[in-house]
Amino acid sequence: MPARFKHAALVGKYQAPGSRRVLAQVADFLLSQGLEVSLDEATALNTGLGEHPVLPPEQIGRHCDLAVVVGGDGTMLAVARQLAPQNVPLVGINQGRLGFITDIPLEALRETLAPMIAGDYEEEQRTMLAGCVTRDEGGSLRRTIFEGHAVNDVVVTRGGISGMVEMRVEVQGDFVANFRADGLIIASPTGSTAYALSAGGPLLHPGIAGWVLVPIAPHSLSNRPIVLPDSGEVAIEIVAGRDCSLNFDHQGLASLLHGDRILVRRSAHRVRFLHPRGWSYYATLRRKLRWNEGSSGPGSGD
Repeated sequence: MPARFKHAALVGKYQAPGSRRVLAQVADFLLSQGLEVSLDEATALNTGLGEHPVLPPEQIGRHCDLAVVVGGDGTMLAVARQLAPQNVPLVGINQGRLGFITDIPLEALRETLAPMIAGDYEEEQRTMLAGCVTRDEGGSLRRTIFEGHAVNDVVVTRGGISGMVEMRVEVQGDFVANFRADGLIIASPTGSTAYALSAGGPLLHPGIAGWVLVPIAPHSLSNRPIVLPDSGEVAIEIVAGRDCSLNFDHQGLASLLHGDRILVRRSAHRVRFLHPRGWSYYATLRRKLRWNEGSSGPGSGD
């Protein structure tokens, strides 16, 4: 069994009502389990919890061997992007509805987290996306104008009042198609249960080394989602359309011009999620997607 954790970084969704009380409760529990506790800098600044040491995100990996994230999936995504390069494992405590990646309910904190702190847990590593935008500088010169990382997805979208955007898509330099749509999503297996799912994309198990390419409201019904290997580079060139933009996990917006190329590849970093012993990806899907809702037959429960 893995060794016991010693020093936890506590990161919270400090905008939520009652967050200070919840974070103090989690911090007290971690201390009672014999851990050192440090607060993420932004969490400490916005909650006023001054009785614990404070660390900026870039120093968490140097001092802590665990990060406990209190909030929802959005909070976890933001923390994962920051801490994945530092190889810090993440545990998610959910204050409200259980998420896809924050799977420990606050009311079950003590009985669930205590064994994990002692080293009894299941670890799962998830791939990330890395991308950039290049722009024509004249001649054969192109300049990188934006770079970002995503746990869920990289999304090209049209402007709010503009028409469709036309995009030329290549995979490993091989032309795939020109898509006319409201936008295009490149999602990791983690992101296949997010925006890509609402746009009609398939679910992709986290153990599959692939991405989902999903057009958003395509002009042609034959433009269907496609599953791609994550070993190559996907290039998207803006051919036509006004007010296009790019985002990574719905953060880090970049405005796009005709001729801009978005290059997406697998990140060199992975996110380390820790789950309670007995955690099941399929049970998470059943709960979140309400599969077999109302069924009382064999195997219908979690």
